[in-house]
Amino acid sequence: MCVCLLCTVLDHKSHDVVPLKEEYEGKKAELGKTELEETLSKEMKKLCPDPELKKVQDFEVDVTLDPDTAHPALILSDDGKQVNHGHLWKNLPDNPERFSSCVSVLGKQSFSSGRFYYEVQVRGKTEWTLGVNGYWTIRLRNENEYKANAGPGVPLTLKSQPQMVGVFVDYEEGLVSFYDVDAAALIYSYSGCSFSEKFYPYFGPCFNDGCKNSAPLIICPLPEN
Repeated sequence: MCVCLLCTVLDHKSHDVVPLKEEYEGKKAELGKTELEETLSKEMKKLCPDPELKKVQDFEVDVTLDPDTAHPALILSDDGKQVNHGHLWKNLPDNPERFSSCVSVLGKQSFSSGRFYYEVQVRGKTEWTLGVNGYWTIRLRNENEYKANAGPGVPLTLKSQPQMVGVFVDYEEGLVSFYDVDAAALIYSYSGCSFSEKFYPYFGPCFNDGCKNSAPLIICPLPEN
């Protein structure tokens, strides 16, 4: 892992360390140049996170999934933090708020003011949809096709495939933003919107596609500093 100079005499004073340049030269023989640069870039961003991302992370909220809204074919974890599509359609109460056509689920928590932020792991998935209320969302299809969904869809060109997606809403400012957490990069923002309804976090794990897309969406707490 990368550490700053100060860490070498504090938290990591008992660990072996080598200069970054020396480690780079050693890894060149093992990794391609592009892969190596991407790896080093991600490690450096972990040390010096993007100021904008760090700022919105201060508004982290605890989000759990609402089983009363879950499509009958979805599998929710007991702690309400994971969801994926299963093979069986469960016999569940016909709640008016339950999804019946989209394989989706909402968060239990609603928001009608202020700012909030949460992170979702999408690692191992070939398709997913994330956002709020099923409308202000972004999605992945066919493993590498990204799109913003509200209004006329907007294709998104990303430098890397996100493994963890951060969702931030500023209700009064009419802003919904999505971040690639590992790359500390903004994916897309809906801005200048006028919100009047309650917002619910929206999770669409999509069909498991013969187990190709069986990995769950996982709501993850931010690591402690």
